[in-house]
Parts: sequence; C-alpha cells; structure tokens
Amino acid sequence: MANSAYDMSADRASRLIRRYLEEDLQVEPDRASDQQFYKATAMAAKQLLAEKYRRFSAQAGSQGKKQVSYLSMEFLLGRSLKNSLYNLGVLEPFRQALEGMGVNLENLYEQEPDAGLGNGGLGRLAACYLDALATQELPATGYCILYEYGIFQQKIIDGWQTEQPDLWLPGGEVWLTPRPDESVAVRFGGRIEEFWEEGYHHVVHKDYTTVTAIPYDMYVSGYHSGGVSLLRLWQAKRPGVDMESFNRGDYIGAFGQSSLGEAISKILYPNDSHTEGKLLRLRQQYFLVAASVRDIVKRHMDIYGSLENFAEKNAIHINDTHPTLAIPELMRILLDECGYGWDQAWDVVKNTFAYTNHTVLAEALERWNSDLFQSLLPRIHQIILEINRRLCAELYEQYHLDSPAVAQMAILGDHELRMANLCVAACHSVNGVSGLHSEIIRRDLFRDFAAIQPEKFCNVTNGIASRRWLGQANPLLTDLITDCIGGGFLRDFSRLAEFGRFRDDAQVLERLAEIKRQNKLRLAEYLKRKTGEELNPDSIFDVQVKRLHEYKRQQMNALEILAQYQSLKDDPGQDFTPRTYLFGAKAAPGYYLAKQIIKLLCTLARVIDSDPQVRDKMRVCYLEDYNVTLSEILMPACEISEQISLAGKEASGTGNMKLMLGGAVTLGTLDGANVEIAQAVGLDNILIFGMTAQEVEARKAAGYHPEEIYQQNPIVRRALDALRDGIGGETFPDLYRSLRYDDPYMVLADFDAYRAARRESERLYENRPLFNRMSLANIAASGVFCADRAVGEYAEHIWDLR
Repeated sequence: MANSAYDMSADRASRLIRRYLEEDLQVEPDRASDQQFYKATAMAAKQLLAEKYRRFSAQAGSQGKKQVSYLSMEFLLGRSLKNSLYNLGVLEPFRQALEGMGVNLENLYEQEPDAGLGNGGLGRLAACYLDALATQELPATGYCILYEYGIFQQKIIDGWQTEQPDLWLPGGEVWLTPRPDESVAVRFGGRIEEFWEEGYHHVVHKDYTTVTAIPYDMYVSGYHSGGVSLLRLWQAKRPGVDMESFNRGDYIGAFGQSSLGEAISKILYPNDSHTEGKLLRLRQQYFLVAASVRDIVKRHMDIYGSLENFAEKNAIHINDTHPTLAIPELMRILLDECGYGWDQAWDVVKNTFAYTNHTVLAEALERWNSDLFQSLLPRIHQIILEINRRLCAELYEQYHLDSPAVAQMAILGDHELRMANLCVAACHSVNGVSGLHSEIIRRDLFRDFAAIQPEKFCNVTNGIASRRWLGQANPLLTDLITDCIGGGFLRDFSRLAEFGRFRDDAQVLERLAEIKRQNKLRLAEYLKRKTGEELNPDSIFDVQVKRLHEYKRQQMNALEILAQYQSLKDDPGQDFTPRTYLFGAKAAPGYYLAKQIIKLLCTLARVIDSDPQVRDKMRVCYLEDYNVTLSEILMPACEISEQISLAGKEASGTGNMKLMLGGAVTLGTLDGANVEIAQAVGLDNILIFGMTAQEVEARKAAGYHPEEIYQQNPIVRRALDALRDGIGGETFPDLYRSLRYDDPYMVLADFDAYRAARRESERLYENRPLFNRMSLANIAASGVFCADRAVGEYAEHIWDLR
C-alpha cells in the first residue's frame, strides 16, 4: 500500500488544517499564529499516520506476522512534522495548502521542539530503526519512557557548560495519543512470601508500592510504504494519596510518595553518582520493562489467546543493558502468573530476547548493588539469583569450566548484579554494532561466553535514516543525485553506488562543489541569525560533533588547534589553508573533565577570535545545545569529518555515516565503523591515522608513559605547558595532569600522526577537483550505511522475520 491511497491534494490538506484550527484550536485561519498552524498541521499529519497505522496493524495481525518490540531507554527523535509529511508523501500538498493560507511551512518547522528523549547515538539509532522497520513494512513497536524533560538544554556561560531543563512537551504533546485504558501497574519494594499448594509454587508480593504506567503513542511512518511503527512512551503516575500516612498526620509523606513515583518519567537519566540517583535510574529501568513486557504479553494474548507460541510471534530486542530487566520480568510473568515451570519459561525467554551491546567501556556495562536491588525489586532479585545459580551449575557441569572462568561469567559477583552477563546468558543473539566492535566483544569482553556458544555472537553494523539526512536535510544534493541516476535510490540506498560513475564528470563535480558552498552559506547564515557567530565559507569546515567524552578525544582536537595557533603566532606567513573548527557536544552533568574540555574549546575560540594575526586563518566555533535539528543543517555543510576516538573504544558511530553521506571526507582512526567506511570508500578517499586497536593494546601492555612523549616532543610540551600556565587568562590544571601523567586515551601517542593527517587534509583541499572527487566517492559509497540494510540484517539473522 503506497501513500497514493490518501489521494492527497492541496485542497484536502487545506480542509484538514482548517478543520483542526476551527474545531480543536477554536481559531479562524486568518487570525491563527504560526504556533497554531503548526499544531493544526501536526494534528492533520497525525490523523493520516493513525489511519495508516490501523490498516497496517490490522493486516499484520490478520496474517499472524511476528512482532518486533524494541526496548530502549532512549529514542532521540528530533522533530516529527517534516519527517512525517516527507515519509507520508504529502509534503508538497501541505506546502501548497499552507501557502494558499499565507503560511510558510518552513516557519512551522521552527515551532516544534526537538523531542530530546535521548543523549546521543544510542537514542538516535533507535529512532532510525523505527523509520527503517516501517519502510520495510515490518511490524514493530518501540518502547521508552515519556520523559517530561528530555536531555538538558546546554547553555555555555563564560565557557562552562550549564544545564537547564528541556521541557519539550508543550510543543511536542500534539504528536502524542494517550491510551489510559491500557495502563499498567508496576510494583516496587515490599516483600515476597512463597508457599506450595497442590503441587504449585505460589508467590505473593506484599507491602509494595504501585506506580501506574500510562501509555502515550507516537507514530513513525515508513517512506512511501504501507508500514508505520508505533513508539509507545510510558508516563509514571502514582495513584491517589497514601491515606495511612495522611491519617497519621504525615501529610508530606502522603503526597511525597506520589512525587517519588512520578519522578520516574520526569527527566532523562538522573545523575547516578549518588545513591538516590542510582535508585531513580533503577526505578526508571524497571518501570520501562515491567510496563512494556506486560503490554507485549497482553497484545499477544489478545491475538492468540495462548503463550505457547509467544517466542514464535515475538522478538524482543534489548538496546544496550538498560532494559535488561525485561528478561527476569518475563520470567516472573511466566512463572508466577501463568504457572509455567522454570525450564519451559526459560526456553521462551531464550528464544524471545536478543541483545545489542553498544560499548566496551566498563562504566556503561551496568552493575547494581545486590542489596539496593533487592530492596527495590525483591522478586526480580530472586529470579536473577536463580538464573545465576543455574548458569553457574551449567558452566561447571556441562562445560567443565574452572572457577575463575565461572566467576567471570557469573551474573552475581562482588555483591553486584552484572546486567551485561545476564543479557548474554539469556539472549539467543548478541551483536556488536560494527565489525571491529563485534570482534572485540567476542575476543575480549565476552570471551568466555563466546568460547562455549560462538553461534550466539554476530555483527550488525549500525545504519542511519538516510532519507532524513539526505532527502530532507540536503535537498540540493538529493536533486543532483536524482538528475544523475534517478530517484530510485531513496527506496534502495545501495543504488547510490551508481553515482560513482560521475566522479570524473567535471560538470557534476562543479555542481557538487557549488552545493557544498550553498550548504556552508546556509549554516553560516543560520549561526549568524541564532548566535551572532560569523563563519568564513571559504575556509575548510572541519567538524567534530558527538557526545563529549575523553575516549572520543575532543581534547586531542583542542590540543592540535592550540599547537597550530602557537605555530601561526611564531610564523604568521606560513602556508596554511583557512580552517573553521566546529564542535557540538554535551557533557554528562557530573563529568568534570569533559566540561573542562568544553571550557578549553571556548577559551580557544575567544583567544583566536581576538587575535588579528590569526583570526582570518583559524576560527573555533562551539555550537551550544547541539541537537538533531541543528545537525540537519550542519551535516550537509561539513567537509572534514573528525572521527578520532582511540582505536578499540568507539563501538560504531553514526555521525560518521551522516557526514559521509553529505560528502564529507573522514579524518579518523581505524575504530568503530570507520573501518567499514574505509573499506567501502577506499583508502584513497579517507584520511586514516594513528594506532590500530591491536597496536593500542600492545603499547599498553609494554607500558605507556606519556611523560616520555612530553619530554621528547617540543610541540606537545609547549601546548601542554600552555594548559598549565594559562591561555587567555584561563588555566586547565586537571586536563594538563591527565594528559601528561595518565593519558588514558593515548592522545599524546597519536598526536603527531593526527597533526600530519590535518596537514594532509589541507593539501588535498587545495586541489579542489581532487577533493570534490573524494567527496563524490564518499557519497556514492555510503549506501551500505542506511538503516534499511541494518534492519534487514536484524530481520533475517536475529529476529527471524523473513
């Protein structure tokens, strides 16, 4: 079923918009504001999405299709209006309808806040996959929490990141459809009583507190397909008042319990550096999975009336370790509510769940203190301990492993519950998100598991919503590609390879260069309007945009900028291609060193801008409150894509794929998906530098001493000394000490190679025909990184949907 089923015309679009203005918003079109037109247009789009979803869902149910449930604590959707109209195929009729009422559709896009229900790549990936699932007409539901406040709004004050609340709902709620009749009760705390009666094991949960999970639905349409994915977001509500506390005169306690329960869906990911933050985070995770698993089971029972075929008809995917508790929660339902025996229930669980690991960083492989966990989730704690007991027995008896290996693989260790081990033990499939990452988790992170169950481990390299990042965000480039190879690539991005035939076509290369310049001018105009920043469109636009974390090595970028600034001060007449360094990133609120790196970048921006000797050659621009909407303007303008993480630390990356699709040339290490980008585009069209993952491990094993590099390398020593002694009146002692004495992410070891790669990028850029050919080659090779391909691999090899 294609979008033509709507038979959408400008006249019908106009009638829909007018109806919502007049009947729902109670305003005449000639008196409506842009905000009211935005809401009316969004309501009309949501009506089309809801109609399409009902048809798609009914058809999938009648055919008994297997359902995908994608559990993620993050879904970084960005704005929905443009994406919905574009994917539905009704963008032009709506544009014409609004023009007929004197309204510019582009202005309406600006009325919508970003739905910032995520921190970065993890949540953006989940959003991309909903789009691809719908495009391929695979029935899917995403599950997340309806955070009232999304990821914080970042304000840079005197160079320091400060966090302000991101209240997205006033403009975003128009996309939500409440389903209060499908609410779920979630239990916390209390105690467990067990007894046997007539051969059955009974479990009674007493003295618990209840939080009600109320579902709100959003729709994500496939591109010119009959599919629509559902995103179900859970809002936490504490029912009523604790009358026992109220009657005792404890009025604050009576209402405080309500506030505590509702805090679950107030804000994305609390700071968990203290116990209360850990408790709230654990509450959030269980709240999400308890409501979602209950919903999945109910949906299945409504169709089939039995759980005997549950695993056959459901694939539940765990996106990183945050939703791991879905595993013991489904066990709880099968054991305690449905009367299944342990072995039968465990078979259902193993055949239902799959797990994607997104990182090898120890701090992200969640562990929970066993006592804290037991106090909050007593029955789930019991089930996890039993899973662990049986796992350890199996490892000893069936696989004859020794005690150190079993201790490493156990779910309970050092009085902590290890969520990653629980995932690997319970799921039938465990995948990494790039070839290198998947190799590392097999070889190192889950080595002992992989040794006994190698068939469980596989790779699915990440993908992006390519239509959003090309068709919507880069229309000029889309038009050029369409003129060259036709528009079929928007449905099948593997066809982008045909664009490679034009890499020696002078006219196409000239047009490509002009498109890049227009995109740079658009970004420059946007930043001038929003921030007052003035960019030189004739400089190289060098971009590093991603979460601010030491392993991503924004500090190495800053150190090279500082060294280059010092070099230009020494020799202002040296050959140097003007360069604009663009950064966008948010640091975790409690991550002090990451915030100091932001402060350093902002200090460099101020110092360089105030120096008439160099400001026409270098400019540093820190993009405040970087989000999806800003990235849609930035990505098409980028020329050098900085992907400089320490090899072996970045699982995949998706920003590298979006930038490549826009024609940027990657300057990066052989890390994450950079390896596959290099394979796709060829080493002549990428700038690779630095140690490989194997070389990193070998150097660490031999003993890495950054102090030796500091003493032997005068460029490094001078730049680091400036951090200690002061730049523009600011000192960075913690960053100085970290890099000189510890350097956990080996910035100094890769610094000279990084500096050489930067100079090579200038040489290539000066040869514009050559650089344009490299740009075109990157675009043509980027089709493999479309989310359609990734979802197809999940569907065939992991979810068994084909």
